[in-house]
Amino acid sequence: MISYNTKDWFTFIFRFHKADTFRTLFPIMIAIGIYSATIGYLEVEYWKLAENSYVKNITIMHGMLGFVISLLLVFRTNTAYDRWWEGRKLWGSLVNNSRNFSIKLSGILQEEKDRSYFRKMIPNYAAILHEHLNNSDTSKQLFDDVDLEIDHHKHKPNQVAKKLFHKINELYLEKKITGDQLIILNAEIQSFTEICGACERIKNTPIPYSYSAFIKKFIFFYVMTLPFGYSFSLGYYTAPVIVFIFYVLASLELIAEEIEDPFGGDENDLPTHKMAENIKKHVGEIL
Repeated sequence: MISYNTKDWFTFIFRFHKADTFRTLFPIMIAIGIYSATIGYLEVEYWKLAENSYVKNITIMHGMLGFVISLLLVFRTNTAYDRWWEGRKLWGSLVNNSRNFSIKLSGILQEEKDRSYFRKMIPNYAAILHEHLNNSDTSKQLFDDVDLEIDHHKHKPNQVAKKLFHKINELYLEKKITGDQLIILNAEIQSFTEICGACERIKNTPIPYSYSAFIKKFIFFYVMTLPFGYSFSLGYYTAPVIVFIFYVLASLELIAEEIEDPFGGDENDLPTHKMAENIKKHVGEIL
C-alpha cells in the first residue's frame, strides 16, 4: 500500500506513480485524441455541416446520459471501496483476535513448551491466510467454467485452525485448562475461521461480469459520440476536451477495478504481509 502525506496537496497533481491511471490509459488517450481531431476536421473543413444541422443536437443525448453514467460510476466506485474497507476491517479483527487469544493463553498456560507452540502457530495462521488470499486459484473457486486442480481437503488456513483446536483440546484432556477456558479459547479459534471465510467471499466473488462489461461499453460509446456534437462549438479543441473526459471516466473505472480485490498485489491493495508480520511481533511479545 502506498504511503503518503494526506496534507501534501500539490505533490499529488504533478507526481506520477506506478499505479497511476494516466500511464495505463495513455495509449488509448492518444488514439481517442486522433479520432476526435479527425471527426472535428471532417465536420468543420470537409463536410462543412451547417449550424442548424441535426448532428449538432446530439449533445442533448450526452446531457441526458451524463447523469446516468455518473450514477453508475459512483455506485461502481462505492461498491469497490466497500469491498476494500471490509477487507481492512477483517484483517484488523484478525490482528485484535490474535492479540486477545495470546493474552488469554499467557495467563492460562504455565509451561514454556505450550507457550512456544502457540507463539509459532498463531502468527502462522495470518501468514498462511495471506498466501491463501494471494493465490490466484482462490479467486476462481466459484467459476463454473474453470477446472481447478485443487485438493480442497487441504485448505491451508483450515489445517492451521485444526491444529490449534487439537492443541487446545489436548491441554484440556491433560487438565492444564478447565472446561470454561476451553470454551473461551475455542471461540477465538472460531473467529479465525470466520474471518477467513469472509475474506474468501470478497476474493472469489467479483463484481458481476455483465455489470462491469456494461460500464466499459457505456463509457466507450459515450466518448466516441462526443466529437460529433462538440466539434460545432469547439472545433479542433474537441480533441483535448474529449481526451480529458475519457481520462476522468475511465480512471474511475480503473480505480474501482484495482481496489475491488483488496488482497491482490497492486500498490493500493492491503498490506496483508505486513499485518501478518505485526501479528508475529505482537504475539511474540505477549507469549
